[in-house]
Amino acid sequence: QVQLVESGGGLVQAGGSLRLSCAASGGTFDYPVMGWLRQAPGKGREFVSAIKWAGNTTYYADSVKGRFTISGGDAKNTLYLQMNSLRPEDTARYFCAAREHGLVGVTVASTYHNWGHGTQVTVSS
Repeated sequence: QVQLVESGGGLVQAGGSLRLSCAASGGTFDYPVMGWLRQAPGKGREFVSAIKWAGNTTYYADSVKGRFTISGGDAKNTLYLQMNSLRPEDTARYFCAAREHGLVGVTVASTYHNWGHGTQVTVSS
């Protein structure tokens, strides 16, 4: 399986923007669904957004809807998460991960596999 490598995190003030990238090292995303999830200190992994390649269908957690946008490169080897209007509560380590199934149950973090190492996003107030 390909290795997923996230980048683009950093420190930003509230209201700012960041664009996260997830690259498939050594191949392409041969999965029907790719997702972004995050984990804040002391908390479990939380679903953020997902994209189903067939039909380019996207799905978002209510907490980020309207602020974050998920997209994929045409070559299906890069996944992006554009994050606007960032809030301190968005502070977390962000991961990309793969999912074998469709969008049913897409918000359940345990249904994802092949996690990357993550990239840290810190939003200051």
